[in-house]
Amino acid sequence: MTNIASYIDHTLLKPESTESQVIQLCKEAAEFKFASVCVNPTWVETAAAELADSGVKVCTVIGFPLGASTPETKAFETTDAISKGAGEIDMVLNVGALKSGNTDHVKKDIEAVVQAAKGKAIVKVILETCLLTDSEKETASRLSKEAGADFVKTSTGFSTGGATVEDVKLMRQTVGPELGVKASGGVRSLEDVEAMIEAGATRIGASSGVKIMQGLTSDSDY
Repeated sequence: MTNIASYIDHTLLKPESTESQVIQLCKEAAEFKFASVCVNPTWVETAAAELADSGVKVCTVIGFPLGASTPETKAFETTDAISKGAGEIDMVLNVGALKSGNTDHVKKDIEAVVQAAKGKAIVKVILETCLLTDSEKETASRLSKEAGADFVKTSTGFSTGGATVEDVKLMRQTVGPELGVKASGGVRSLEDVEAMIEAGATRIGASSGVKIMQGLTSDSDY
């Protein structure tokens, strides 16, 4: 049986999230053995302390949610987050640069984060697929791979749409088997998770991780 929990980045990125909510998120992640918790940078130290020796990683977001800060800023954010305990970095791609056809800048932007994280944390590149054409999704996925990222990711969850099976399939087809693909945004049920995994996702970003797992345990012996 697939260990669904090991796919899930248990996520809390709302701007109004409180310390007590972040701590609760961490307790849930430790209980269910999720892959990571994904929190805003201000909560990385809190999450790292809460999850020490749990086996659950701390993931944070860089250039979030617009992706429009500079490569230098994103690199600094990455270094700072890692120093505070982050082991996974989800960076937002520069969507405007991509849509302007400035692929050199897009690649440089990703490379800045990859270099800052090298040997210390894995990097996932958020494409924000709802804002892109299929051709742009392919270009963004290819550039992410060329820049040395570990994953491509569909969405921030803060734009006009989230993950779709079609986008996950396209991203998987573009990056091949070497990179991870993270489906994030609107994944709320066990059925959603299974569909994304079937399409090629190797990680799921979800704020409904507990409900997903409770639905699983109510329907199986897991």
